[in-house]
Amino acid sequence: MRKTFCLVFLFMFILAGCNSFHQNAIIDWVDFVKWDGIEYDGIYNGVLADESYINKKIGEVKFKVADNVSDPEYKLKNGDAAFHKKGTPIYSIKDNTDIIAVKSTLAINGYSVYFSREGQKKHWRFQDMPIDQVNKMEIYLVQPSNTRKLLSQIKSSDQINRFIQILKNSKDSPHFQPNVEKGDPLYYQIVFYTGEPIAYLQSLQFDGTTYYWFPDDTAVLSNEIQEFLPK
Repeated sequence: MRKTFCLVFLFMFILAGCNSFHQNAIIDWVDFVKWDGIEYDGIYNGVLADESYINKKIGEVKFKVADNVSDPEYKLKNGDAAFHKKGTPIYSIKDNTDIIAVKSTLAINGYSVYFSREGQKKHWRFQDMPIDQVNKMEIYLVQPSNTRKLLSQIKSSDQINRFIQILKNSKDSPHFQPNVEKGDPLYYQIVFYTGEPIAYLQSLQFDGTTYYWFPDDTAVLSNEIQEFLPK
């Protein structure tokens, strides 16, 4: 009887421990917003091109799940957002039913943008960019403290085409490892405007010797790119 009691107690202890772990898991949230029954994912390689594309306010974030939810079985609710705090405004985009924007001081042009999981799948990769429609570029340097500094705006079609050609001429180097002996590489963000609501966003880095970027896998760039990247 005593042995049976011990086994039951041990089982209950293990079960309680599993439940405690289950309810307090560390969750690596992806950037999302749920609104009107639809889940929207953050567009990582695109930014709102201009505030003029904002249509109207459709609501506000009701709950920030990151840092507040540790149960992996938590059911998302309308108004939930991964990283935006309660009360952050949510907006629709003109002539786009699949995209919404959330006010953000951290995002280029002041808004984070999100694409519906239920809508037609779209891409804002470099490979999908209509190169002949690019009418402006912006180059930012992201400082070590994650503050963003605008280095230049480029509107010359010749310069835009030259910059894009340098990117296209990069060499795939999936095994490239940056040199970090003297610190983290410089980190740049490039925005390509095409006249569409969502501008294309690309990043590239410089480790003190080599410029590289990530069109798909890692690719090494010619040092010709440095004429566009004042340090």
